[in-house]
Amino acid sequence: MRSSIKRLLIGRPLKSTELGEQKLNILKALAILSSDALSSVAYGTEQILLVLATIGAVAYWYSVPIAVGVLFLLAALIISYRQIIFSYPQGGGAYVVSKENLGVNPGLIAGGSLLVDYILTVAVSVSAGTDAITSAFPVLHQHTVLIASILVVFITVLNLRGITESATILAYPVYLFVVAIFILIGVGVYKILTGDISATVHDPIGTPVMGITLFLLLRAFASGCSALTGVEAISNAIPNFKEPSPNNAAKTLILMGSLLALLFSGITFLAYYYGISPKADETVVSQIAKLTFGRNYLYFFIQGTTALILVLAANTGYSAFPLLAFSLAKDKYMPRMFLIRGDRLGYSNGIVSLGVASILLIIAFHGQTERLIPLYAVGVFIPFTLSQTGMIIKWLREKPAGWVAKLSANLIGALITLTVLIIFFATKFSQVWFVFIFLPLIVLLFHRINRHYEAVGEQLRTYSETPAVPVEGNVIIVPVAGITRVVENSVNYAKSLTDQVLAVYVSFDREDEKRFEEKWEKWQPDVRLVTLQSHYRSILQPLSKFIDTIEHKASESNYRVTVLIPQFIPKKSWHNILHNQSSVLIRAYLIFKKNVIVATLPYHFKK
Repeated sequence: MRSSIKRLLIGRPLKSTELGEQKLNILKALAILSSDALSSVAYGTEQILLVLATIGAVAYWYSVPIAVGVLFLLAALIISYRQIIFSYPQGGGAYVVSKENLGVNPGLIAGGSLLVDYILTVAVSVSAGTDAITSAFPVLHQHTVLIASILVVFITVLNLRGITESATILAYPVYLFVVAIFILIGVGVYKILTGDISATVHDPIGTPVMGITLFLLLRAFASGCSALTGVEAISNAIPNFKEPSPNNAAKTLILMGSLLALLFSGITFLAYYYGISPKADETVVSQIAKLTFGRNYLYFFIQGTTALILVLAANTGYSAFPLLAFSLAKDKYMPRMFLIRGDRLGYSNGIVSLGVASILLIIAFHGQTERLIPLYAVGVFIPFTLSQTGMIIKWLREKPAGWVAKLSANLIGALITLTVLIIFFATKFSQVWFVFIFLPLIVLLFHRINRHYEAVGEQLRTYSETPAVPVEGNVIIVPVAGITRVVENSVNYAKSLTDQVLAVYVSFDREDEKRFEEKWEKWQPDVRLVTLQSHYRSILQPLSKFIDTIEHKASESNYRVTVLIPQFIPKKSWHNILHNQSSVLIRAYLIFKKNVIVATLPYHFKK
């Protein structure tokens, strides 16, 4: 039944040889890897206006030069990440760049920041989409957490079906959003050119503004840089592209940057020209659409596609998180389970872990994840700064052809991203201070995991100069609870391996002990029975002491001790609750004894 449900939800398993068919072309990759970046068009301009609104509407013209600054940083990031794609075609993005050029800890900081950021991407994006749904249907507001959780489960299952299938489905709403915003910008510009929008509703660029400060403008710039979240995702997901993967990834990156620049600048210009002020109950995009089209079907088309893109921005996290987790696991900084491909050739453990973490975050914040947005932005700009700095070190060290121009682009980008990061910490410290706690803890966890794997590797490694001492023989102890076919099966198997077989029976009273000894003598006279008295009705304690005694004597003769546990397997799994799980308890208890081999011999019931 479980298998049938799994096949229905996820699909049939794919052969490893079908991996090439699961690679993305440019159009599909653009849809699923740029959804986070493109969705920021819905709130990037609004973030700038919210800061400028503290001065007044007269300051809104500053949104235009601030947007130009954001576009300049976007260009620097696109150039930088394009260089990263060709320099590190195996993927890993900021983590790999920082680790190889700045050292292990900067790499782990970048990797940890991005992992947390992808979890925040899913939680914040889905919560934003849920808010759009509950705004349209207020009766659903009390079910915000449930709706958001269902959406996360839906996107998780969609990604478990395989990257190409999820890309095929998710491409439509992403491109619908792009078309919708282009229609909005096109019609808006047309109305401006034809004079339908009065030029008096906004202040001309250059109008003197009382009370404006450089610090406030930098705050507005830093807030506007939230439009750049998700730019790094493509560099993490290079292995998902069809060959030649670096070339296709680079083309996708440039297309994403171009689309983001056009949409962001268009919305910012319209917001300025229309004299839009941010409102608590209506987004900037909604206000522009209402002034452009009125509340007709085009308005609702734009609102609907905007809500969809906000939810589907989460898919960028699902595309990049598993691959980044794979890179960290390959370097032994995350559990090995993140290296394993699932039935549909995706890194299923990474996908499921991301979904579970996001749902837990949504539940913890009751679906109101807006407070996480500053932390979300900081989580992006830390790896931005580290990757740019890492590339600077790389060019200074290697000095390839044209390295001065490459270094200049990375230097400019590093200075701007560092400035934005400092502004975030200076202006929103009360909202982002937690980063100073969780990032060191994550790095510490990475090191502990790595130390464990190194220790395991050292203990598993074979050394030819110190060969293992050969074992002389084997003593098999069979715990028995009665004279049954299960016990008979186990004893016969033990006798086929060695003549050193001991059956052990734990008795709770003397009469029972005598009766069992008499029965055993008639039934298995060639197998020695040891009976142990348990005054406190415990099976484990006397059995454990007996095994320790045998193990000590056996080690002196270079013999190994094996405890062979008989266990019957009911025909139906729920039948297990009707039986004492003594064999399970014994195995769980003995498995931690260093010099004892624990084995289970199952006996399957037919009825």
